[in-house]
Amino acid sequence: MSQARLVITAVVLEGRSQAEVARSYGLSRSWVSRLVKRYGIEGKAAFTARSKRPNTLANATPHEVVELIVALRRTLSAQGLDGGSATISWHLTHHHGVTVAESTIMRHLRAAGLVTPQPKKRPRTSYIRFEADQPNETWQSDFTHFRLTNVDGTVGEDVEILSWIDDHSRLALSITAHTRVAGAMVRATFRKAVQNYGIPASMNHTGFDGDSQLVSSISEVSLIVAS
Repeated sequence: MSQARLVITAVVLEGRSQAEVARSYGLSRSWVSRLVKRYGIEGKAAFTARSKRPNTLANATPHEVVELIVALRRTLSAQGLDGGSATISWHLTHHHGVTVAESTIMRHLRAAGLVTPQPKKRPRTSYIRFEADQPNETWQSDFTHFRLTNVDGTVGEDVEILSWIDDHSRLALSITAHTRVAGAMVRATFRKAVQNYGIPASMNHTGFDGDSQLVSSISEVSLIVAS
């Protein structure tokens, strides 16, 4: 039985004074008085404690900002641009003078049905992570595509980012951006990394599989290592 029910029962049904009931249960007389008054207005609903949650949240995102978040997502996606929470946050800050946390933006995107749920990911324990035992034991090279955004927010140039990484510590030995990665750039960036960090014992070039020209360049680099 709730404390509210006990207090109301003692005063209303048993006829005890509010002061006596307050002393018996270690409560203030004003609280007992408010509870009895509430029972007279609401009936049995007074037995249940009222929620302490405010009617409105002081930090709730304004409706017009939520609409702006949704509009930015749709506009960026329609233009083939990144419409993630980080990008939307940048546009809100620089173009609209509004600061919204990325987690808040993502919550509103999900509520609007603009985020496609991802299938359940494999557990981390199912992955086998390769790690070289010593620095310079194995280097890995890869390149990724990235679309730049101009200062005014328009679509920028499409570039390719070439990287060399030490498989022991995951240290980024070299990261360069190019309009298009070519064999000469692979060899040049490798030589530069060697000047700074020494020659690796072996190479891992799976990131270039599928590009015969780049695989050929990496093979040349591997010959340098082997020699």
